[in-house]
Amino acid sequence: MRILIVLGHPEQGSFNHTIAETCKLSLEKNGHKVIYHDLYLEKFDPNLQGEEIPKDGKISEEIQKHCDELVSCDGIIVVHPNWWGMPPAILKGWIDRVFRPDVAYKFVEGDSGEGVPVGLLKAKSALVFNTSNTSAERENNIFKDPLETIWKNCVFDLCGVKNVYRKMFRIIVTSTKEQRNEWLEIVKQKVDLYFPVEKLFQNPVEV
Repeated sequence: MRILIVLGHPEQGSFNHTIAETCKLSLEKNGHKVIYHDLYLEKFDPNLQGEEIPKDGKISEEIQKHCDELVSCDGIIVVHPNWWGMPPAILKGWIDRVFRPDVAYKFVEGDSGEGVPVGLLKAKSALVFNTSNTSAERENNIFKDPLETIWKNCVFDLCGVKNVYRKMFRIIVTSTKEQRNEWLEIVKQKVDLYFPVEKLFQNPVEV
């Protein structure tokens, strides 16, 4: 399978980077083709231009490449910190520019774009790994865990990806090396569960 990993964290060497690299290594070990984007390292431009908004709008070669990768992948993994209950702006901009109409979703013909969208993505499963310095009690009781709604309902479900798992690791600022190693084991387990060893990779045909 082709699995897309998208990382949104500005600090090289962050725990988010370690999570993303762990995902990449686990996927490759299982025989999958990995498409990997570190948005900050690549200096991805998150600014959506007006001319891009229509479904037949003018987009750059870079955005077209991202769109092509998105529609070709069998699974998606997103890694980012919780900032104000939202993904970092660069990741939000990636969604704005890449999850385009007639790429990630469409509207039923004749409804003037007012109806329920139809998801177009090929990917069946998505994993989202987040980090936070907010306690689970405060996150759930006061903030109502907005990232859960954003990723599961507003993004993936709308675009046809129904099997979504999200895990928040907390509290990062006071975490120990032992805790982080335990968290990385959870990452490996979830990657193996959702994207197990490819059969052809497991039993290669002898030629």
